[in-house]
Amino acid sequence: MATRSSPPSTIGQVRDVFPKLGELTDKVVFGDVWERPGLSKRDRSLVTVAALTALYRPDQLKGHLWRALDNGVTREELVELITHLAFYAGWANAGTAALIAKQVFEEKASA
Repeated sequence: MATRSSPPSTIGQVRDVFPKLGELTDKVVFGDVWERPGLSKRDRSLVTVAALTALYRPDQLKGHLWRALDNGVTREELVELITHLAFYAGWANAGTAALIAKQVFEEKASA
């Protein structure tokens, strides 16, 4: 049985219609910004998940939760991060992030 990979990214779902956006995502965001040596990919994942939770960006959050787990962030750390953010970013934002994280944890466990 093939292992399941992360779900398609938001950009991956629109790449056929927005090819330049896909190119910029690949070359600038993940080809440059995510490769800078100042932060580890694990730390970048923590920061990104926190920002997406605080800004209520559920469409992007799912893929970045997958990425965070792949980058060494533990499930327990993500639970703690989202719980902590409830008091700083809003209860509803954290609740939505918690639902998405639970789904990702279940998907990863069955992958």
